[in-house]
Amino acid sequence: MKFFKIILLATIITSCAPIRVSYDFDKNTNFTKYKSYNYFSDMETGLSDLDVKRLLNAIDLNMKAKGLDLSEAPDFFIDIKSSAYQEAPRNTVGVGLGGTGRHVGGGISIGVPVGQGNLNRRIIIDFVDKSGMTLFWQAVSEASFNPNATPEERENRLKAIVEKVLGQYPPKQ
Repeated sequence: MKFFKIILLATIITSCAPIRVSYDFDKNTNFTKYKSYNYFSDMETGLSDLDVKRLLNAIDLNMKAKGLDLSEAPDFFIDIKSSAYQEAPRNTVGVGLGGTGRHVGGGISIGVPVGQGNLNRRIIIDFVDKSGMTLFWQAVSEASFNPNATPEERENRLKAIVEKVLGQYPPKQ
């Protein structure tokens, strides 16, 4: 029971970290014509093989729920790219010197960063039309990333990212 509580707490903490997503799409696209998809065979995702497998499984589940099928003869392809970056530290300590005397003043102040910035991961998901090989929908997500997370935490985090990303597909025009 104690193990279950720890896992639940870790999941809640992990899922509460904000996932920021921005979308872009071709406004002239008829999204109803897309019924099947597949992935580019030469994707260089920037993720580990295990994380790629977790991410693709989460995408497949969400796409199936939307009525889209994974197919060898797809209507569109999905391309995934990611990168990790570290934010600048937000906390600083100010150190100052000052002096005054007889109408003369002066001072120096320095902001010293404390701690490290968050490690984040940007994942870009592109939907590319098979017939014209043109990009018709794109989502860019940014979320915190823990390289020391357990496999369960990684899977839960990637599922949450995919749910947020695909929550706006197809876009309302």
